[in-house]
Amino acid sequence: MCAARERRWSRRQRALLCCVLVAAWEAVWGQLRYSVPEELPKGSFVGDVAKDLALQLPALRDRGARILDRGRTRYFALHANSGHLVTAERLDREQLCEGMQRCVLRCEVIVEGEMKVYEIEVEITDINDNAPSFREAEKELRMSETTTPGSRFPLVEASDPDVGVNSLQSYELSGDEHFSLSVQAGADGEKRPELVLAKALDREEAAFHELVLKAIDGGEPARTGTARIRVSVLDANDNAPVFSQAVYAVRVPEDVPVDSMLLTLTATDADEGLNGDVTYSFKKITDKSLKIFYLDSETGSIRLLRSLDFEEGDSYEMEVQAHDGGGLFHTARISISVTDVNDNAPELTVSSALSEISEDAPPGTVVALLHVQDRDSGANGEVRCSLVGDVPFRLRSSVGSYYSVVTSRELDREEVSEYNVTVWASDGGSPSLRSSAVLALRVLDVNDNAPVFAEARYSARLPENNAEGALVLTVRAWDADWGQNARVRYRLAEGRVRGAPLSSYVSVQAETGALYALRSFDYEEVREVGLWVRAEDGGAPALSSNVSVRLLIVDENDNAPQVLYPPSAASAAGAGWTGVELAPRSAEPGALVAKVVAVDADAGQNAWLSYELAKATEPGLFRVGLHSGEVRTARSPLARDAPRHSLVVVVKDQGRPALSATATLTVVLAESVAELLSELGSAAAPAEPGGSLTRWLVLAVAAVSCLFVAFLLLLLALRLRRWRRSQLLPPASGALRGVPASHFVGIDGVRAFLHSYSHEVSLTADSRKSQRRWAADSCCNTLPVRPPPDKAAPLLGEDAAGARGAPPDALPVSQSFRTPRRPPSRRLPPFLLIAFPSLFCFPLRCPRMISLY
Repeated sequence: MCAARERRWSRRQRALLCCVLVAAWEAVWGQLRYSVPEELPKGSFVGDVAKDLALQLPALRDRGARILDRGRTRYFALHANSGHLVTAERLDREQLCEGMQRCVLRCEVIVEGEMKVYEIEVEITDINDNAPSFREAEKELRMSETTTPGSRFPLVEASDPDVGVNSLQSYELSGDEHFSLSVQAGADGEKRPELVLAKALDREEAAFHELVLKAIDGGEPARTGTARIRVSVLDANDNAPVFSQAVYAVRVPEDVPVDSMLLTLTATDADEGLNGDVTYSFKKITDKSLKIFYLDSETGSIRLLRSLDFEEGDSYEMEVQAHDGGGLFHTARISISVTDVNDNAPELTVSSALSEISEDAPPGTVVALLHVQDRDSGANGEVRCSLVGDVPFRLRSSVGSYYSVVTSRELDREEVSEYNVTVWASDGGSPSLRSSAVLALRVLDVNDNAPVFAEARYSARLPENNAEGALVLTVRAWDADWGQNARVRYRLAEGRVRGAPLSSYVSVQAETGALYALRSFDYEEVREVGLWVRAEDGGAPALSSNVSVRLLIVDENDNAPQVLYPPSAASAAGAGWTGVELAPRSAEPGALVAKVVAVDADAGQNAWLSYELAKATEPGLFRVGLHSGEVRTARSPLARDAPRHSLVVVVKDQGRPALSATATLTVVLAESVAELLSELGSAAAPAEPGGSLTRWLVLAVAAVSCLFVAFLLLLLALRLRRWRRSQLLPPASGALRGVPASHFVGIDGVRAFLHSYSHEVSLTADSRKSQRRWAADSCCNTLPVRPPPDKAAPLLGEDAAGARGAPPDALPVSQSFRTPRRPPSRRLPPFLLIAFPSLFCFPLRCPRMISLY
């Protein structure tokens, strides 16, 4: 018991596994099966494709699902909004599948976005829409009156295009008691009616018998068809016609010409006269065969009415009867087989194809979906597909007769931007037939190439003192990509020149790559500018590359030579240099006297200096080295040559135009330094002061003089104030007894006072000969603050008091201060007595100083 249960359980598992495998197979291959009855109106629902394929409606619409069209009649349509498969027209099973027990229509749904094909099979089921029918509505049979009862005579068969229970099911005979109906089942299951003679015939009793044969199908309700049969009773006929073969079989190629004779039937009758005349007719033949073949009733030859097509029918079966004049007949079967000829080229259909593909598509990307078929059979129908040329694609077999064109390697738009892929489909016939299809495919660009500069590095020469905004050079970069990805823009990389941003010196035009100078360059400041220019494309993300640019500033002759020695007059005065060179009178020709040193801030040829003697006090005495600037004696000095010589040397550069500078040298012919100093001293007076020492000495003397004048003015003011006070006091006899004698000063006192501050200053161009000498009696000629007690202090206005008529009692006082050594003088204001000598003292004491100043 347990073993039996296990066997049953194992059988169930195997059955379930088979069902699962079949379902999985159908799911993998994407096949759907539906069944609908025939004669449905247009737009009738067939099946829910979106649901059965598990496709979402938005995805179904976006991915472009559609029914493939192969040039045949389209029986179905797909609604993108609902995903339903509906009929595109009325379906007639008998027309679509004539003579076929099972009528299946196939269509294919392609989803463009996925490049997938789903096969759909729709079975058209039969309905009882056709009644049985006879090819001949009336049939005449001839029988001899000597025919024995029980004889059988084949009757014409009815046909019903319906299948199954709706097809022909039975026959009925009515009309006469002499005959009965017998229905025989053929080898192919067909029902063949036969007329059976039930009762002997008598021509004198009845020469004709009228019968009705009815054919009935099994539909609900049943449909019927009828044929009228007329039996003619003839006199005795001993022999019936006989075919030479019971079955005539012939094989003909499908390309046999029209009106060709395929075969000839032969039947003989042993009778003579009318009973021996034989005629031929089709006993059983389909309507399709009747349109293709023609039977000559007299000769029995079968000819071709139209071309054969192996793909429409590869064999034809029919029955032929031979009748004699006495009503006797014989039946033979004919089988015509059509052999295939390679007359159909393969049909190559592009079911779906991309028109554009990105160049970064991975290998194996489906580009097109092809369907190939050949209506021939055998080797003639075997199709091989191939691609023409060396292209980055390959063919891959897909579902059924489908091929996918996929990429075999990565694409590069920069190498090939468009492909015209030719696909050949060849059959196995001899000669082979083939067809082709061309796929036009454009490769879309991806930003996979950075800009490339035309040169590995750039350099340019820019003259200095250029105009602002001058074009320096233009950099060029190309991008192998296309469109926006190939649009190149330029910009400067960050940098600094002499501490300033690089962007303040140069700029680059973003679109053209033109490099402009934003300022005027000076070779002496900047001789070279190194920078980087970046080229960036318009892709996302953007790719870029850099190039080095070197700007060389070309020197212009914009700087005149600068003389370092001898220095210029201003710098010489500041440094205390006299600018005098010594040349011994005993110097030989070529002796070095001095050397002019000059530099030029320019470079190259613009800085090459040459020296020329432009002016000399004694031409021919001195010469200057052309390139060294050395001043040498051209000859020995003579006694008649002046001791002092002035030389003007011109320094020129080699620029165009040339710039120059001059240097002035003073050369003194002397044998010793003392003679040189003496010569300089003698020439100092008429010469203009050139040293800074003399200037500072003059300024110092002027400052001391100003201080001295200020002191005198202050002293004068004090004396004037006391003098006015003494004038306002009333005269008294003892008025002057308490006044110090030193408060009154005469002319001699002032002169003595000024003499105490006098000194001699002698200045020369050479500080070594300048000297200052103080007066010998400067200490003894100063006025004491108070007179000695043993001497009487003289009064300043003792004579004046007498002149004004002083009282007698004042005279003894004035006499007591009288100084016998000093003569009396007229009375003057003290400020005049002091200021007047001071104004003339400094010029008189320092005539040499004033002349130098």
